Amino acid sequence: MFTHTDSCNALIVGASQGIGLGFVKKLLQLQGINRVYATYRQPESAVELIALSDQYPEKLTCLRVDITDEAQISQGVQLLRAEIDKLHLVVNCVGVLHEGTLQPEKSLKQVNSENLMRYFQVNSIGAVLLAKHLLPLFRHSDRSVFASISAKIGSIGDNQLGGWYGYRASKAALNMLMRNVAIEYGRTSPKTIVVTLHPGTTDTRLSKPFQKNVPTEKLFSVELTVNQLLAVIDQLQIEDSGQFFSWDGSRLPW
Repeated sequence: MFTHTDSCNALIVGASQGIGLGFVKKLLQLQGINRVYATYRQPESAVELIALSDQYPEKLTCLRVDITDEAQISQGVQLLRAEIDKLHLVVNCVGVLHEGTLQPEKSLKQVNSENLMRYFQVNSIGAVLLAKHLLPLFRHSDRSVFASISAKIGSIGDNQLGGWYGYRASKAALNMLMRNVAIEYGRTSPKTIVVTLHPGTTDTRLSKPFQKNVPTEKLFSVELTVNQLLAVIDQLQIEDSGQFFSWDGSRLPW
């Protein structure tokens, strides 16, 4: 997708660390990318990202956006629209599994409404708000992709272990919301392919506390994950819109 034109514009949402930062680093190296926009929530956790924008001032623009705040999403998109009239790639990498007292539930007695709301706000609702505000930048005649990082653990059909109520449910909700978006975009922005992607277990802060049972060959570096996901994105066809793909290009059950 990036080899046929030198004017692709990309937006990576949640780019301060992990997979999001990996995408930014990779896209900055690709000839076919004209501009990269990257969002972060807190400047103190985005030091490396902001340093990259100093290194690539013509190519990388960083925006402070908390996707749980619709006003911030709207403002961020307005800034983009002042500079560009189209996006070709958006990857939403925002997600939460654990933070402070928020931890995956092992049983029903650990479930509480406050934590569930936090999971849904970050992992599900933010993505559909992005889809709402980004639509004008996708309404063009070039092929474009809007991908959200989901998780196989959000597959209802694949769930054999239970637990992790909030994370599983919020990723399942993300999949449903993006399926809905794919159907509506099919009418209003027919050249845009909307997908959710399972990155595999990647060596990031998100997975760190849960890596001990992961075989070495199944724990991917950020660079490997990004390369694998970009390869999947590259192969996507219009008829793939609304689907849920694994890092190897296979389709995952809902």
